[in-house]
Amino acid sequence: MSRHLFHGLLALVVPTMLFTACNKEEPTTAVITVVDEDGAPVPGAVVKLFAAPAFPLNDPNRLDKETTTDAAGRAEFDYTDEYKQGQSGFAVLDILATKDTLIGEGLIKILEEETNNETVIILPAQ
Repeated sequence: MSRHLFHGLLALVVPTMLFTACNKEEPTTAVITVVDEDGAPVPGAVVKLFAAPAFPLNDPNRLDKETTTDAAGRAEFDYTDEYKQGQSGFAVLDILATKDTLIGEGLIKILEEETNNETVIILPAQ
């Protein structure tokens, strides 16, 4: 292999390797904090995130997730595997939080490669 060809290939390969190494995907997460009407955290509440689009373009159920709040009233959801780099926007999801006879609802906009936070107040069901 000639020296010029080797240097030319090296000039193409090295920047490509550096570019892909610097473009690491960050986690895309949602953290929902559930509190009661006094602002106290509610451990053990069931929190569901789900998509309810008026005009679904593909399967919105792929974004549905459910978990229980920890001792601090926090429920964490990881959407890193659902987000693809280069995608414009991600999702706006409905929040439903319940515990015994308490219920709370809300919305969260999930921004890609960020930790997205929202607080939901749960009150007695009416």
